[in-house]
Amino acid sequence: MPIVIVVVFGGMMWWQSKKAKQQQQEKQDFRRNLQPGTEVITIGQVIGKVVEVDEQYEEIVIDSEGSKLRFGFNAIAREYIRPAYVSDDEVDENGNPLPDEDTEAPANDEAGQVPIEASVVSEEDTADETGDDNETKTK
Repeated sequence: MPIVIVVVFGGMMWWQSKKAKQQQQEKQDFRRNLQPGTEVITIGQVIGKVVEVDEQYEEIVIDSEGSKLRFGFNAIAREYIRPAYVSDDEVDENGNPLPDEDTEAPANDEAGQVPIEASVVSEEDTADETGDDNETKTK
């Protein structure tokens, strides 16, 4: 029984180390393949665009709102993707988007709606008034 436990723990440790090495290799490849113009964020939460990459000294220069800063490759956390932002003025209390002001919506939503029974009755009444003697009527 103790042999099984040792083997299971050994397998788990091997799998974890393999996964960690793979993640480390992916980060290293990302940092080495950075090109000027890519927007990145550093481990210190500085956001900027890559201006220059010096692979010999493993340094990268980023431009953050006019300030050029030099960092080591290890300081680059990931590529920066600006999150979507929706103002509270653009959504209702349930988080649903408000209709555009350009589109004309009726002031009262129920004003344009007619109950089904009333619409069917009105069609039959109109057919009787016009003198249609067709036997096929929709109900």
